Amino acid sequence: MLQKFLEVLAWTDWLALVWFAGCWAGYSVIADRGIIAARGLVGVGHNYRVLWAQRLIERDNRVADSALTGNLQSSVSFFANATVFVIGGLMAVLGGLDQLMNATRDLPFARQVPREVWEIKLLLLLWVFVTAYFKFTWSMRQFNLYCILIGAAPAPGSPPEQAEPYARKLAAVSSLAGEEFNLGIRAYYFGLAALAWFINPWLFIAANTAVVVVLYLRDFRSRLVRVLSEP
Repeated sequence: MLQKFLEVLAWTDWLALVWFAGCWAGYSVIADRGIIAARGLVGVGHNYRVLWAQRLIERDNRVADSALTGNLQSSVSFFANATVFVIGGLMAVLGGLDQLMNATRDLPFARQVPREVWEIKLLLLLWVFVTAYFKFTWSMRQFNLYCILIGAAPAPGSPPEQAEPYARKLAAVSSLAGEEFNLGIRAYYFGLAALAWFINPWLFIAANTAVVVVLYLRDFRSRLVRVLSEP
């Protein structure tokens, strides 16, 4: 089975797969864990989460904080539900692969490849959206725990040695949940890029490059980052 898998893919397909994995993993490391992460949306957003947690502990009435957290959970839940439909659609396409092959036969720049290659491409796309689903559901669980932490937050006027560490814990849990949500959205971006592989591996490489550029501009060079970074 493995030998057949190695034989059906051309060297350009392997190159595209390696580029796909490198772009996704490399950008995630640089944007979320690299030395420049603090200057992007991840780092700036965490600073505001810390500020939110500090203000939350100062307030006696935390209904607004619970409502805001509910809005965040609704967004994550929407994408998780949408991803289920995407996965179901891809499973249906696997069952009707012949129709898809016929539909793309006349597309410009499209290559004629064996059925096994189409199955590999669809399985890659399925894996991307399954990964997104796991990210969204893990984000939902963390936001649920964040709601519990809001309920257990110290009362207003608590000693600083008790309130400040708890505020940072609140911010850390919120950031972890937001990070998982962000990773799920990122999977959507690379899933859209993977669609280009059905046409041509070089187009797949170009699409992944374009996704990295778009993500970088939004995470580090957008007007939103500049506004949030202002003193």
